[in-house]
Amino acid sequence: MRLREKAARPARGAQPLPYELYDEVAEAAADMVIRRYSTSFGLASRLLAPSVRTHVRNVYALVRVADEVVDAPRPDGDVAGRAALLTELHAEVLRALETGHSANLVVHAFARTARTCGIDAELIDPFFASMRMDLERVEHDEASFAAYVHGSAEVIGLMCLKAFLLETPDAELQYHRLREGALRLGAAFQKINFLRDLAADHDDLGRSYFPGLDVDHFDDATRDRLLDDIDADLAVAAAAIPHLPASSRRAVRAAHVLFGELALRLRRTPPAAIRTQRVRVPSPRKAQLVALVLARGAA
Repeated sequence: MRLREKAARPARGAQPLPYELYDEVAEAAADMVIRRYSTSFGLASRLLAPSVRTHVRNVYALVRVADEVVDAPRPDGDVAGRAALLTELHAEVLRALETGHSANLVVHAFARTARTCGIDAELIDPFFASMRMDLERVEHDEASFAAYVHGSAEVIGLMCLKAFLLETPDAELQYHRLREGALRLGAAFQKINFLRDLAADHDDLGRSYFPGLDVDHFDDATRDRLLDDIDADLAVAAAAIPHLPASSRRAVRAAHVLFGELALRLRRTPPAAIRTQRVRVPSPRKAQLVALVLARGAA
């Protein structure tokens, strides 16, 4: 069942009620998380219509917090402590989904979006399952890799799609029509990040995401095989973008273009360099690419 909740708004000129102020502060907290942690996402999200932008930022802020619980432990922390924190965060999200409130500002913001957009445990539980995998596994086979990508990225694409379609009259029909594109875009983004973070994941975190990949013998053929798979995901996603509402189309296209540029740069980068450094798109090039998307308009 889809839970939908319309946010109450104070009359123009009136002071917000205490709970309305709390809602605003929670969403501002989510916005701050994104601003501090993700430049590319922040750049693309500014092209979303304001109401959609708020929902998408609320989703990504929770994702970022969970990721930091897993990957940014305190010096005196341990795996058991991080696992306990993640379990508590998961439980708090589910409680907030039921009650509409949380003392955790980022969870509160996410719950407002989830209740409004119809995001439920079917999408939330796989996400937290993937986060737990980062605490339990250092290598993946084909099955665990597919499960990890689904929970860590594909369901995020579906959460965002629900936000994109919120004001669409035939939202359910469009959701099923565009679902595959959202899944594949989320998967592409995650796989690109795995490839560009190959060194940090292997050397700093002791992880290897791609099944069967020997990082110490990473070569051109392996790089190109992985990027061929990513390009196939991006192609499916690109076909869905024109069918998105105008309120989200330019932002998704900008994100697609930015990650497409990353994929291109990775293909041009020698495996030895990918193995030791993180490939990036320089800020001037990012701005140029977004400008090209803007020039194209909402088509």
